[in-house]
Amino acid sequence: MNTPRCAPKEHRSDAPWLPASLLAADRAFTLLGKCCNGLIIAALAKGPADFAQIHDHVPGIGDRMLAERLRELAAVDLVTRTVPPGPSSRTLYALSPHGNAFLIPLAAVMVWAEDHFPATGSPATE
Repeated sequence: MNTPRCAPKEHRSDAPWLPASLLAADRAFTLLGKCCNGLIIAALAKGPADFAQIHDHVPGIGDRMLAERLRELAAVDLVTRTVPPGPSSRTLYALSPHGNAFLIPLAAVMVWAEDHFPATGSPATE
């Protein structure tokens, strides 16, 4: 399986001349624009899942990258991590209330993307 190649993006949120709303949006786009984060959130939209289930729904992601992304999303409270009691329990990941709140704009972005960046061919032109 091919691992997605994701180049690190420079973060511009240290630009003090930008309004607070644009700084917040820049931080959000930086986080959510990281390779596979949107796909991970979409994979958790139907409910809690373990690592293997998330991995199955995010094509091409490596184990190390998925673990890193889940840690990052949990650190900003978009994803929760629960380890049920018991010796052979699997860690479950779920969207937090903040993660669930992102599903509405994610759906809008998906509709926009389907209209303007179809899966086949070149981006739509009007």
